[in-house]
Amino acid sequence: MTAANPLADTLSLPRFAEITPDAISPALDAAIARHAEAVAAVVAARPNRFAEAWLPLERADTALDSLWSTVSHLHGVADTPALREAHAAGQARLVEHGMKVAQNRDLYEVLVALSADPDFAGLAEADRVAVERAIRDFTLSGVALDEAARARFSAVSVELSQLSTEFGSAVLDATDAWTHHVTDEAELAGIAPADRAMFAAAAETRGLEGWVVTLQQPSVNAVLTFAEDRDLRFAVYQAYGTRASDQGPQAGQFDNGPRIARILELRREAARLLGFTDPVARSLATKMAPDPGEVLAFLRDLGRRARPAAERDLAELRAFAAETLGIADLQPWDVGFAANRLRQARYAVDEQEVRAHFPVERVLAGWQTLLSRLFGIRLRPRDDVPLWHDDARFYDVVDEGGTVFAGLYVDLHARAGKRGGAWMAPARPRLRDGETRTLPVAYLVCNFAPETAEGPSLLGHNDVVTLLHETGHCLHHLFTRVDRPSIAGINGVEWDAVELPSQLMEDFAWDREVLTAMSGHHRTGAPLPPALFERMVAARRFQSGLFVVRQVEFALFDLLLHLGTMGSDPMEVIGAVRDEVAVIRPPEWHRFPHAFSHIFAGGYAAGYYSYLWAEVLAADGFQRFAEAGLVDRATGDGFRAEVLARGATRPAAESFRAFRGRDADPEAMLVRHGLL
Repeated sequence: MTAANPLADTLSLPRFAEITPDAISPALDAAIARHAEAVAAVVAARPNRFAEAWLPLERADTALDSLWSTVSHLHGVADTPALREAHAAGQARLVEHGMKVAQNRDLYEVLVALSADPDFAGLAEADRVAVERAIRDFTLSGVALDEAARARFSAVSVELSQLSTEFGSAVLDATDAWTHHVTDEAELAGIAPADRAMFAAAAETRGLEGWVVTLQQPSVNAVLTFAEDRDLRFAVYQAYGTRASDQGPQAGQFDNGPRIARILELRREAARLLGFTDPVARSLATKMAPDPGEVLAFLRDLGRRARPAAERDLAELRAFAAETLGIADLQPWDVGFAANRLRQARYAVDEQEVRAHFPVERVLAGWQTLLSRLFGIRLRPRDDVPLWHDDARFYDVVDEGGTVFAGLYVDLHARAGKRGGAWMAPARPRLRDGETRTLPVAYLVCNFAPETAEGPSLLGHNDVVTLLHETGHCLHHLFTRVDRPSIAGINGVEWDAVELPSQLMEDFAWDREVLTAMSGHHRTGAPLPPALFERMVAARRFQSGLFVVRQVEFALFDLLLHLGTMGSDPMEVIGAVRDEVAVIRPPEWHRFPHAFSHIFAGGYAAGYYSYLWAEVLAADGFQRFAEAGLVDRATGDGFRAEVLARGATRPAAESFRAFRGRDADPEAMLVRHGLL
């Protein structure tokens, strides 16, 4: 690979403007070759000192991870057919190489010998934990299996990676493929001017007159929450709820059904090869939760507690819809619309009024003020950093002494070629190994409504919550003081604890001072009125019962599907789970599993329960801030030092205990949702 390849330098920030799909394969070839050489050198020398046995591997790992994080990020935010093809081919090669390394018994024996050396106990904590975690991960990658079983486990892992990529691509394709062309503005009655402008912009980009509704998240939310036209709500609900399936307007075109069946089959085979009874047992081997029974008991107890509230929520909604909106037969595509109208009627909270006070630039200004007050940091914008789209921006993260200690990319708006949802991902790790020094850099990605010719991007309060959620993940990466990337930031943290920082940060969106500082009416600049804030707080737990049972439904579906006790048909399993916990039943043609990317194309397989499990920690952890006056610097510093900076150098339960002074109180989460 020549120096001209923009992916060659994995220590500097990515040169996004220069990266083409053709650059990916040669860059990956060279990085894999260097990685293989590093492994071979360690195996040949069999050193028993950390600097010789571990650091060369870490440097090679970091270079490979950093290169691929750049490619994966572009695949998520600026996808094209050529990039997708190059990403899929590279991902398969990367997984294949990774399995060869993870099943290299000679390398495994070098690390085991290193851990058995008398001097090992005297190493720094992070160094010891990094080696011990690597040994565990070798075992979970099949290093102890016989040759035939190792080969089969490797093949299964490669195929699973390919299927995961294909699943996510099918959801993205289905999302981008469906549109609804509106020529009569009356069809958009109830939808705010800002959202109509978004639809008009979508039409203009397609060379059409009028308006175009898409399946991008801001478009779906606008229709299902505000559109008075029930037929339009149904059309969007059906198209969104049948994406990548055998049903709906795109029936069979991007069907993920066969992929789901094969993914489950391979996950079960992989678990059995490693000696686990099922994929859930394998998943829990690296998590806080001790066994499937405890997780099921936790979820079902929460479902039982929330269901009465959910039933009351639905009964109130049905009565309101019938008496006030003329909807005698409330259907799922009516729920968001009716809920918004009921919320407005009961609490005088008009979502359009709320959004008017949160233009994105004012939100970002208040967001930075919060980070400064909580942690003493500043985000300093840079205009000399290559980016992938005009929406994106980059900040140096600066401490109180003016030192840059991290970096942050931010990309907030929905567009074609960008996958839906919101996420954080590492761009560069913190690394200090004597030869190399790099600063941690993160990506923060959302899908908010874009700016239009008629006005700025306006955020709903839920969008503000989402921004703070992803900020928590980013801070976990940016604040790390751990020099071993494999256990720094979010890496290596038990997956059912990784949502602690993100969900804790959400609660700051309910503080008057914080939220007012993030507001400013897009026309007048006036901050959020105190009376409106009070009404929002009064409505905070509006229909929280429905929300909680829905999260329990998703988590139980994921767990029971992977346990296999109810069979392998995802529609049968989701039906049985809904019989147990749900109060709102989608139509038979609805295909939620076929676009459930969290568990089929993400990291939450047999682990979606983690959101609720970690919320127990987050809800109680936030109470320490509340007890100290909320936006309290000392408490922020304590959270930073004991949780955010420690990575996976100790169990998450110990980090929480160090911050809170005790174990988590489960009742805090019930209070958070108004269930206690």
